[in-house]
Amino acid sequence: MSSGRDPSGKTFVGFGFGPIQSGLFLYEAFTSGHFTRFVVAEIDEELVRAVRGGGGRYRVNIARRDRIDCVEVSGIEIHNPRDPSGRNAILDAVRDSDEMATCLPSIDLYDAGAETSAARMIADGLARRSAPLPTILYAAENHNRAAEILRDAVGRHARPDRLESVQTLNTVIGKMSGVISDPGTIERMRLETIAPGVPRAVLVEEFNRILISRVSLPGYRRGIDVFLEKDDLLPFEEAKLYGHNAVHALIGYLAEWRGCRTIAEAGRDEWIMRTAREAFLEESGAALISRHQAAGDPLFTPEGYRAYAEDLLDRMVNPNLHDLVSRVGRDHVRKLGYDDRLYGTMRIALTHGVRPARLALGAAAGVLSLIAHRSAFPSLERHLPRGPAGLTEPVLRELLREIWGEKADQHAEALISLTWQALTALS
Repeated sequence: MSSGRDPSGKTFVGFGFGPIQSGLFLYEAFTSGHFTRFVVAEIDEELVRAVRGGGGRYRVNIARRDRIDCVEVSGIEIHNPRDPSGRNAILDAVRDSDEMATCLPSIDLYDAGAETSAARMIADGLARRSAPLPTILYAAENHNRAAEILRDAVGRHARPDRLESVQTLNTVIGKMSGVISDPGTIERMRLETIAPGVPRAVLVEEFNRILISRVSLPGYRRGIDVFLEKDDLLPFEEAKLYGHNAVHALIGYLAEWRGCRTIAEAGRDEWIMRTAREAFLEESGAALISRHQAAGDPLFTPEGYRAYAEDLLDRMVNPNLHDLVSRVGRDHVRKLGYDDRLYGTMRIALTHGVRPARLALGAAAGVLSLIAHRSAFPSLERHLPRGPAGLTEPVLRELLREIWGEKADQHAEALISLTWQALTALS
């Protein structure tokens, strides 16, 4: 088959139509001026019909420091892959694509859904090419090996030669975003819904300094040219998880403990923000600078990490983001995991001789939040007390070791002790 690729401009194909796809990848592709075709695969039929009914247009609300702007993205072709004609249109778009992006809830969904999975559709679309065409594929899922896992998933359905000119890229996305579905909030904040008839508004911050793997395709020039390429993304992925995500969770859990509803309210709490800043600079920063300073990047210096921390602390509490404490704290078991944002950061700190007492306050508040939401975690029922009064150090130890499982190592007892001391300080 011959390619229908438009020589006058690039073709972008997106899988999933959540806030990162609509408010980052598609939006940046659209505003770059380098693309003439935008195609999206989305299984939400209500959303597909609404965008089509609006003439291929959708709206994104962008939170700036002093206001919220609404922008319209047009010229979108959106298809439901569960519809045979929609799937066929997606495969033709993949055939002609220059850049693609998967923005799915999890890497576990790459190959889920048989013929409608992203991996299968990418493979089947590439099979329609009559000749190799250089193409990059952004993996936007929150995993430090997402690109490799996605390539393996596509490779299970594609001939090796079909992937020779395709490069999958890892991403570090420090952009805060969400979907607002409460009608009162949409009205109060004067947000525009994503499309007529869909009572949901996409709200993203204006930040777009996204890090990606270095493109190695000979002579290739990206259409989305605002992203920053790095030879090794791992240090920056750790700065995202053990810096940005860790402190965001700390603020969220301490904010819940103090009775705040939004992260912006927490931003007005002097104690929370002082604790967050000290955790960011003296614990996360001290550990990660020690861990990655040999990389030679300015981020992993005291001055660079301070600038990174101060910028994020200011952005996190932007009232125009309407970031709910309940959203930041959800998925407690994952966020209190041994390798995740709080305890993962604390472990790195201990490894580098740093005592993470402020991060422990965030972890302790996370445990209290887990107890408060105990009904949502039936698998932990026998390990969770009915209230904070029933939380003793042995109960805490049993609970955390149940969450951590076999990942717990020589630092586990020190982490439990730090958490218990922090719980005592919060009582």
